[in-house]
Amino acid sequence: MKPWKNCLLAIPLSLMTLLACAPAAAQGILIVGDSISAAFGLELERGWVSLLKARLHEHSYELPVVNASVSGDTTAGGLARLPRLLEVHQPDLVVIELGGNDGLRGLAPDKMQQNLSAMIDAALAADADVLLMGMRIPPNYGVRYTEAFEQVYRDLGSEPQVTLVPFVLEGVAGVPELVQADGIHPNAKGQPGILENAWPPISDWLVKQP
Repeated sequence: MKPWKNCLLAIPLSLMTLLACAPAAAQGILIVGDSISAAFGLELERGWVSLLKARLHEHSYELPVVNASVSGDTTAGGLARLPRLLEVHQPDLVVIELGGNDGLRGLAPDKMQQNLSAMIDAALAADADVLLMGMRIPPNYGVRYTEAFEQVYRDLGSEPQVTLVPFVLEGVAGVPELVQADGIHPNAKGQPGILENAWPPISDWLVKQP
C-alpha cells in the first residue's frame, strides 16, 4: 500500500480545527493487457477481470479494479499507454498481461523484454506492486523463437519485486470446450480458469497489505 498521504492544513484559524492525518485509501488494481483480459469475443462482464471484481467483493475487498486492456495490444502499446494510466489511477497493484501479440507477430523477444521491463520499472517507480502474467505461443516460428519468448517471462519473473504467473492460460489453452472457435481465445467457460491462475498471487498480495 502507499504511505500515508500528506495532510493539508489549510484551515481558517477561526474554526480552531485540525485535519487528522488518515491512511491513504487503497487505489486498487490496474490491469494492462490484451484480448485475453479484454474478454475478446464475449460480453465484458463474462471476462476474468469481471469475475475478479466479483470475487474481491465476496471476500469483502472493496478495491477498484481498472481494466485497461485492449484487444490486439502489444508490449509497445502497453508501454506507451502506461504512464498516463498510472497518473490517472494511481494503482497499488499493476497486473501486466501482454506479449501474446508480440509472439504471434514474430516480434523480437529481446525488444519485448525491454518493453515489459520498462513497464515494470514505471509501475515500481509509481509505488505500485507488479504481477506479470506469462504467455506461451504455438511453435509456428520454431523451437528457438518459442524458447526465447518464454524465457522473457522467466527472466523478468526472477526479479525480486515482480510476481510471475508462468502461464495465464494454464489449464485453458488447448482445451476445446474452453476456447472459442479460433482455438486461441478463452470462451465464457474458460474465463474462470484464468481467474484461478491469477487469484493466488492476488490473494497473497491482498493479505500482505496493511
